[in-house]
Amino acid sequence: MWQQNYTAVGGNLWFSAAAAALPILLLFYLIGVRRLAAWKAALAALAAAFAIACVAFGTPVSVAVSSAFYGAAFGLFPICWIVLSAIFLYRLTVESGQFEVIKDSIAHLTDDKRLHVLLIAFAFGAFVEGAAGFGAPVAIAGAMLAGVGVRAFDAAALCLLANTAPVAFGSIGIPIITLAGLTGLPLDKVSAAVGRISPILSLVIPLYLMVVFAGWRKTRAVLPAVAVVSVAFAGMQFVVANFHGPYLTDILASLAAMGALVALLQFWKPADDFFQEDAEATQHRAHSAGAILKAWTPYLLLVVFVLLWGLDPVRVRLEHLTLRLDVPFLHNHVMRMPPVVTAAEATKAVFKFDWLAAAGTGCMFAAILGGLVIGMRPAAMARVFAATLRQLALPVLTIASVLGFAFLMNYSGMTVTLGLAFAATGWFFPFFSAFLGWLGVFVTGSDTSANALFGNLQVVTAQKLGLNPLLTAATNSAAGVMGKMISLQSIAVAVAATGMPASDESKLFRWALKHSLLLTAVIGLIAMVFAHLTPWVMP
Repeated sequence: MWQQNYTAVGGNLWFSAAAAALPILLLFYLIGVRRLAAWKAALAALAAAFAIACVAFGTPVSVAVSSAFYGAAFGLFPICWIVLSAIFLYRLTVESGQFEVIKDSIAHLTDDKRLHVLLIAFAFGAFVEGAAGFGAPVAIAGAMLAGVGVRAFDAAALCLLANTAPVAFGSIGIPIITLAGLTGLPLDKVSAAVGRISPILSLVIPLYLMVVFAGWRKTRAVLPAVAVVSVAFAGMQFVVANFHGPYLTDILASLAAMGALVALLQFWKPADDFFQEDAEATQHRAHSAGAILKAWTPYLLLVVFVLLWGLDPVRVRLEHLTLRLDVPFLHNHVMRMPPVVTAAEATKAVFKFDWLAAAGTGCMFAAILGGLVIGMRPAAMARVFAATLRQLALPVLTIASVLGFAFLMNYSGMTVTLGLAFAATGWFFPFFSAFLGWLGVFVTGSDTSANALFGNLQVVTAQKLGLNPLLTAATNSAAGVMGKMISLQSIAVAVAATGMPASDESKLFRWALKHSLLLTAVIGLIAMVFAHLTPWVMP
C-alpha cells in the first residue's frame, strides 16, 4: 500500500507545492495565454500531472494510470450523462418548433433581455442547480438564454457567472451533506454556517450580472427587478439553510425569486427597452394556455423527474440496480496521511454506476416522455439524439480529460500539498481558505468534490489556529463555487449548450477568470471579518 507524501520534493512543503502547481499553471497558460482548445489543454495538463506525480511524488505508475481512468470514467458518468440528457431535451423542443412557443411565452412576460437574464440564467438556473447540479444548470439555462436571443457568448458567460450563488446547496444539498459527513461537524450547523456566507453573495450576483451584461446606465432601469430577485433569493436561502437544512435551500430560494419577479412584472415594466445590437426585436405571437403548457411540458417533466429522483424512498429503490466496481490498483491502495486526516487511512476508489438512480437518467426520461408529448416521433427523436452526441463529442473529451487530471492530482497527493501550502498562511488563513476551496472546485469541477478533498484540512487547520472550524469549512464551500465558472468542464458544457465555436473556449475562460478571482477574494475578506471582527456571526 502506497502512502501519500505531501513534502516529496526535498522534504520541503514549498518546493513540493511548486511542483504540484506546475500542471495547473500549464493549464492556465495553454488555455488562457496560448488559447489552445480546452480538450488539448486538458490532455497536456494530464500528461504533465502524470509525469510529476510519478517522478516527483513517487506515485506508482499503476496508481497514476488507474486514478486517471477512474476520473475519466466519472467524467463520462454521471457528469456527461446529465449534460447529454439536458441538451437532448432542449434540442427536442427546438426541432419540434415548441421552443418558439416557449420564447413567445417568456416575451409575453417581458421582451427585455436584462430580465431574461435574471429569470433564466439566475433564477431558473438556480432551480436546476438545486434539483440536479453536475452541469445541468449551465446546459439548460445557457441553451434557453441563447434561444431567446441573447448572444451565444453572453449566454454562456452569464450562466457561468450566475451558477455561483446556488452551487453550495446544489443537488439537494449534496455538497453540504458531504462536508458535514467527512468533517464530523453537525449537519445543521454546517448548513447554517454556509447559509450565513452564501446569501451575501446571492444579494450581489444579480446586480453583478446586470452590470456585466448591460452596463451600469442600462442596469438602473431594472433595479427594482434586481432588488426583488436578490432579496427573495438571498432571504429564502438564509432562512431555509439556517432553520430547515440544506436539502431544499436552492429549490425554495429559486422558486421565491421566480415568483417575486413574475409578480413584479404584473404591474411594473422597465422605463426603457433593451435589445442587444445584433438581436432583432421581433413580433411575438399569442398562444393559448394549452399550447403554452404543451411547449413547457418537457421542462415541467424535468422538474418532476429530477425532484422525484431526489426523494429518498424513490432513490433507495432505484439504487438497488446500481453497479459498484472497486477500481483496480487504486481502491484501498493509497493511504491518506495526517494532517489531512487525523490518522492514516486507506482511500476508497469505488466506481458507482447508478445507471437508473442518476439524475441524468431522470432527465433522460423527462426528455423522451416530453418529446412524445410535444409530437416528436421516435425516429425523429433518434436523429436529434445522434446530432446531440455529435455536438458533444469534444466537450465530452474535455470533461473526461479534466476529471482524469483532477483524480490523478488527488490520489497522488499533489492537490493536498497545495492545500497545505495555503494552510501555512496563519492569521490570514480565513482569506486563503476561500482560495483553497476555489482551487478544489477549479481542479475537480465540483463543490462536493472540493469539500471532500479539503474539508478536513480546513477543520484541522482552523483548530490549530484557534479559529472556528465551521467558518473555514463553510468558506471552503461558499467560496469554492467561484472556481466553478472557470472549471474546464463547466466551460465545455456552456460552449456546447449555446452553440459557440470551440475556438471561443479560451476567450470564455479568460473572461470568467477575472470575475472568479475577484469574487473569491470578496468571500475571503468576508471570512476574515467573520474570523477576527465578528466571530459571533458563525454558529
